[in-house]
Amino acid sequence: MELNTIVLEFIGTDHYDLTPITDGLINTTYLLEDKDHEKKFILQKINTHVFKQPEVIVKNHLMINEILQSNNYQFQNIEPVLSLTNKFLVKDSNGDSWRMLSFIENSTTFLTAPSLQTAFEAAKAFSYFLNTVNTEKLPAIEDSLPNFLNFEKRVSDYKNALENAIPSLKEKAKTEIEITNQLLSLPDQWIEMERNNQIPKRIIHADVKISNILFDQHHKPLAVIDLDTMMISTILYDFGTMIQSYTNTTLEDDGSAKNNFDSKMYKVVKEGFLFHLKEKLTPLEISSLDYAAQVAIYIQEIRFLTDYLNGSTYYSTQYPEHNLDRTKNQLELLKGLRKFLESE
Repeated sequence: MELNTIVLEFIGTDHYDLTPITDGLINTTYLLEDKDHEKKFILQKINTHVFKQPEVIVKNHLMINEILQSNNYQFQNIEPVLSLTNKFLVKDSNGDSWRMLSFIENSTTFLTAPSLQTAFEAAKAFSYFLNTVNTEKLPAIEDSLPNFLNFEKRVSDYKNALENAIPSLKEKAKTEIEITNQLLSLPDQWIEMERNNQIPKRIIHADVKISNILFDQHHKPLAVIDLDTMMISTILYDFGTMIQSYTNTTLEDDGSAKNNFDSKMYKVVKEGFLFHLKEKLTPLEISSLDYAAQVAIYIQEIRFLTDYLNGSTYYSTQYPEHNLDRTKNQLELLKGLRKFLESE
């Protein structure tokens, strides 16, 4: 069994247990328990269709950990673990890259926030992480996902998909296309702020969903995890995607959702996000947070709709209209957010 060969390269023993962890959407992940040394690790095959240069995410991870440790970071870090031949990445016979990471005992994760207080603690944890890692000098972090935050390209990709989509798909998505087209100018201010260097470049996490916080048994944060998407961009994106992730009261693919925006969740997440960052952010960054939340939801909606019009080739789907349902859900979320902001 080739998986056994990979394990042996890291821990050098056949005496282990391996349990799949299925929460993640990108990499193939296992909990590895070394019975000889009574230690647990995370073993992971990196999805090279998404991360085309696995060595970049390892290099970034080590660099981020070094910055955190040198700045008196109080949370625990997930550490890349060397193989017995002193490699952070071990390749199998298919050329796929595997890595091993340290494991934090007595920790738990949530797919959705179980309470407003837990959401606040998660947002505050990301705020602390981002405040600590953003020192005066930007490190030489490489982009593990080129063009991921190129919103101009996202809009262009949507327009191309709309132009080339088969008529039946356009007909089924007629209402969603109409709404999307009405909002096409929404990201323009964001694009202009970046183009004119009006907002600072900062280290961002870029995947700030609540499942990327490890909590203790009392719902207190222990660690910020999954640093694969770390990049240099605008911190507005982290706030926007936090709102996109936390405030939705329904599953992301519930196309029949109505009033799925939680305004109380918005307020506590914003408060938590600013807890450690308020003094570091510029006035324009702070005043743009509400706008950033709208753009983040809109861009995610555009990505779902683009994939639907392209025949659903990017996102995993369980039925033909899956991406269309995701599109509807995000449009309803955006509608709720905009209504809430107008009333404030």
